[in-house]
This record gives sequence, C-alpha cells and structure tokens, in this order.
Amino acid sequence: MAPSNNKSVIVSCAVTGGSDTVSKNPAVPVTPRQIADQCIEAAEAGAAIVHIHVRDPQTTGPSMDVALYAEVVEYLRASATDVLINLTTGIGARFDPGDDDPAVAGAGSNFKRPDERVAHVLALRPDLCSLDMGTLNFGDRAFINTAAHLREMARLVTAVGVLPELEIFEPGHLRLALDMMTRDLLPRNAFFQLCLGIPWGSPADPETMLYLRNSLPPAAEWSAFGVGPKQFPMAAQAMLLGGNLRVGLEDNLYLERGVLAPGNGALVEKAVRILGELGASPASPAEARKRLGLS
Repeated sequence: MAPSNNKSVIVSCAVTGGSDTVSKNPAVPVTPRQIADQCIEAAEAGAAIVHIHVRDPQTTGPSMDVALYAEVVEYLRASATDVLINLTTGIGARFDPGDDDPAVAGAGSNFKRPDERVAHVLALRPDLCSLDMGTLNFGDRAFINTAAHLREMARLVTAVGVLPELEIFEPGHLRLALDMMTRDLLPRNAFFQLCLGIPWGSPADPETMLYLRNSLPPAAEWSAFGVGPKQFPMAAQAMLLGGNLRVGLEDNLYLERGVLAPGNGALVEKAVRILGELGASPASPAEARKRLGLS
C-alpha cells in the first residue's frame, strides 16, 4: 500500500556493528565516546532508535564489556537527546569449529551462555535489545541461537521491562518468533526487524520482503534493512510496504557508489530525504515510543 502524505516512519540507525569494517571506512566509531557522538548525530538527522554494539578500543573488534556499554548509555542519557536506545545481544553467538576437533570451538569463536549475552541489557535496561531469532551461516561462520537459548534470553530481558527487537534473517526465524509469541514467551508488541542480504540469509529483494511482511501479525510494528548497496532500495521498499527502516554503518559503509559515508548522520539524512520524496517523514522518538508501547 502506498503511504499517505502524513505517514511517519521509525528510522533506526545501526551505528557500528561488530564486523571488520573499521579498516574499510575510518568513520566507523570505535570508542564509547565516538559511538555515543554518532548516536547523537544520527538522532539529530532523524533517527528515532539507535542500535548499539561496542568495540574494544584497542583492537577495534567486537566486545561484550558491560563497562563499555555503560559508558555509551550513560553519555546518551546525560545528553539532550531522547533517542531510543537499542543494545545488541548478537555478540556471543559466533562459533567456528576447531581444525583438529570440530566439536571444540576454534579461535574465532565467542560462544557464550544466554545470561552472559544479556548481562549489559540487565545492567543498563535500555528501551530495546535485539534478539537474533535463529541460527545462521553468516559468511563462513555459524551464528548459533538455539530455541532454548532464545527462550532464556527473552525471559531475562522482558523481566526487566526491555522490549525485544526480533531480528529475522530467514523465514524459519519468523516461525520461531511467532511460536514464542503464541506461548507468551515474547511480548505481543515485540518489534520485528527484517534483516536482508546477509550471506547466507534471505536475499535483499522486494519479493522476499513482501513474503516476510505478509507473514507477520497484522498489527505488528516492523522494520527492514538491506546490506551494502541494497541499504537504500530496501529502506524505500520497507516504507512503501507500510513498515519502518534501518540504515547505518553497521550495514553499509557507502553513501553512494564509490563514496564512503562520512558518518551515520549522513546515512540517516539520505534515508530521510528518500522518505520525503515518497511522501513520508521520520517519526520522532516520542512517536516511536508510543507506537512500540514504551510510553
């Protein structure tokens, strides 16, 4: 359905991620202050939600250090922004089989218990946190999210009032999420994020997004993103299908072909321009809170 001229769209910005992207674009934030500053920049450009990973400031690799998350969150809460804070729980799912014994984790693994993966969420109580709703071959690695682990993570975060954002990388993940909802293991107002174009998940194309959208509960709030050059086409497609959208340096390093994005704010600004051309506008954080049942 085409949007009306007054449609507001929740724009999320995934500011850094955990992949090896710092060497590819120096604008990817690394330190807690850099991450927080880019969250504020994204909010000023029109993002209502910021999705946050932290990185080891020494190695630039992904980190699960609660103190690093606390530094980012405390800085944001002390600032003038009212942007919604969404902390990842994706770190701790990676498993690389060992070369000698594939049953033993190899050097690239960071596989952790469910309680370890949500420790920062329980400590800091953000507005939202992500839950990757299933196992996925992510490039050459496996990201393992068993149903039992997801049930425990969902139980822990909802017990402290944090709304899960359900990351859907393929149709089976959505089936699991819906089953958990029917058994009241996930809240009915959980926010769905359709993650498209990640190797080897669902492709970033209109047919796949439409199929997943049509499989959602009728009243669900949902968002979508595509990676790399599919970021902005999928952002426009999500809005046209009645959803919300995500952009940011976690998913895409370029503002346009051959032009590195100078920061997350520029990516959000471009998404907001696209919304305007299509007759929509970015939702404010207050509007996003109300629509997600957080106000």
